[in-house]
Amino acid sequence: MIDLTTTYLGLNLKNPLVVSPSPLSENLGNIRRMEDSGAAAIVLESLFEEQINVESTQLDRFLEHGTESFAESLTYFPDLTAYNLGPDGYLEHLRRAKAAVGIPIIGSLNGSSTGGWIEYAKKIQDAGADALELNIYYIPTDTEMAGDQVVQMYFDLVSQVRASVRIPLAVKISPYFSSLPHVAKRLDQAGADALVLFNRFYQPDFDLENLEVVPNLILSTPHELFLRLNWVAILYGHLKADMAVTGGIHTALDVLKAMMAGARVAMMTSALLKNGIGHLATVHSELLKWMEEHEYESIRQMQGSMSQRAVADPSAFQRANYVRVLSSYALKAQAQ
Repeated sequence: MIDLTTTYLGLNLKNPLVVSPSPLSENLGNIRRMEDSGAAAIVLESLFEEQINVESTQLDRFLEHGTESFAESLTYFPDLTAYNLGPDGYLEHLRRAKAAVGIPIIGSLNGSSTGGWIEYAKKIQDAGADALELNIYYIPTDTEMAGDQVVQMYFDLVSQVRASVRIPLAVKISPYFSSLPHVAKRLDQAGADALVLFNRFYQPDFDLENLEVVPNLILSTPHELFLRLNWVAILYGHLKADMAVTGGIHTALDVLKAMMAGARVAMMTSALLKNGIGHLATVHSELLKWMEEHEYESIRQMQGSMSQRAVADPSAFQRANYVRVLSSYALKAQAQ
């Protein structure tokens, strides 16, 4: 019998399929369907730092007062109290989700400063979360801020949250560091039990007719997986922390690639938004079929089998392979 079990954040999971944060997880019925369709764990939609700040400082009341005098200020801020469930509603939803299913429920905090994170990290723990995902979403725009200051900010944030909670802590980061291996190692040392690779920064679009900057949300595509595979394969074996791949996971083959690179779990959201929650069952079935056809007995057997440490040609992950890639494309073009 094929063994799909894996471990992540110290949790024993029935398979590597984890649902990453999305509006789908706001509904308990959806959460039950995810479990029934094969999800091994669910990361709830993030509670945002701005929502915590609104509640703790009554900023929403101040902004509402301002809009009475300046109508144009209505467009400056989103209705943070109405976005997803709000801080108190989030905690109650987490409690209900835990009671509704038997798989691990992971809370999520999204922001870039300590602020109210410490307090709410504890509250998420007390509400029954099996683990906490710290989704650090920070875009440095200050020309005076050096790269080492940004790294130190990440390190301090993770260290403080780690010291405040007992439950396992995952840290979701972006790939935009001058030395990603160094950042990963420091976060590992700061107490991260897992690294989630990678966060997706959403770039706004320009509305040329109205001369406005507008939100632009595009769901992930399988092409985004390549960046994740590359870095997981490079980092594998150098960290104590587990690794999760998120972004670009759409099919069973994507899950298999993530495992072979060295990830413990593969997270998906866009594929479920596109194809429905039942797509999890399809991926689960195809995962078993592929492993049976290729005579794999377990997920653990393949984890890290195509990492930089394991492959015959480690240069495939380095600059040494760069010229070969370009020249091979040129040769293909000439052959046509």
